[in-house]
Amino acid sequence: MINSAPSWADGPLLAFDLETTGTDTAHDRIVTATVISIVPGRAPDVRTWLADPGVEIPDGAAEVHGITTEHAREHGRDAAEVVAEVAGALAGPWCESTPLCVFNAPFDLSLLDAELRRHHGRDLELAGPVVDPRCLDKHLDRYRRGKRTLGDLCTHYRVRLDAAHDSASDALACARLAWRLAKAYPAKIGTRPLAELHRDQIAWHRADQHAFADHLERLARRADDPAEVDQLHRRAADVRANAEGWPLKTPRAVPAPRTPGQTGCWPRLEERLSRELEKWIAANPTTFCRSVHLPAGADSRTAHVTAFYAVDHRTQCPESSQCRILLDLLEHGNVAEARALAENLAAGA
Repeated sequence: MINSAPSWADGPLLAFDLETTGTDTAHDRIVTATVISIVPGRAPDVRTWLADPGVEIPDGAAEVHGITTEHAREHGRDAAEVVAEVAGALAGPWCESTPLCVFNAPFDLSLLDAELRRHHGRDLELAGPVVDPRCLDKHLDRYRRGKRTLGDLCTHYRVRLDAAHDSASDALACARLAWRLAKAYPAKIGTRPLAELHRDQIAWHRADQHAFADHLERLARRADDPAEVDQLHRRAADVRANAEGWPLKTPRAVPAPRTPGQTGCWPRLEERLSRELEKWIAANPTTFCRSVHLPAGADSRTAHVTAFYAVDHRTQCPESSQCRILLDLLEHGNVAEARALAENLAAGA
């Protein structure tokens, strides 16, 4: 039964989807993109782009979304212009109170991120929280058998999908799924503050990826063929390496929502606070805080802060009350107080 409790899903939503030349987020290109702004009481505002990706569209990809190289070259716009406009369309309405609904966010957002660097030499700025129905479903119903494509989830949750692999239809179906899950699971999803739900998904994605890697390693221990064993171990290592990659495959630090007037990218700590927090992480908190889920070889400030901030310090880090106090300050927007505490902690006070 759908619950009618107040929810972020009752407010504005933004939805996003891409159709591409393939599945490699670092090298494949955008073919179509859709951004939909959904405001209660109004018809959805749908913006769709067709790009000439500048490379051949493989037959396999064309069979999925129906757009050939010839069609894209004749009717598509310059890829650099499309990429800039898509990023601009996201940046406008996307904010702390308006989440971006993206199905399998690490794919679409990472590919857009790569396209922005390719054409414009800049990263994608995450301006607010992300809601990924695929991530939510895997957490809510972990042991359900079967695939978890957009079509599969729409069937399972009885959500309308007009035309699979059409970016506009997929984006709208993603928003419908997000709404359905928010209403069906109000305590776990629908009434969670968006900043907390964003961080929940980081942790859920990480746990899911590590569990999958464990499964691959168990398969490797049972395999007899040395080549298969090596392949399984390599795949498990790749999965673990990408475990921190939600909603982007490149880890980004995730602070609390900005206070009024504060500038900068939503998921990044203010630079000075980030430096001070990193000093503390390197020197002072528990061994757990310093090492948890940090990718092998990672030594950057962003990686340390990302790993620290992604931990649920209220349940996973009982040794350190300072962690909880610091995060409470950040979650309530008390950046100055958090900075002062981080300075004192870094100095050993």
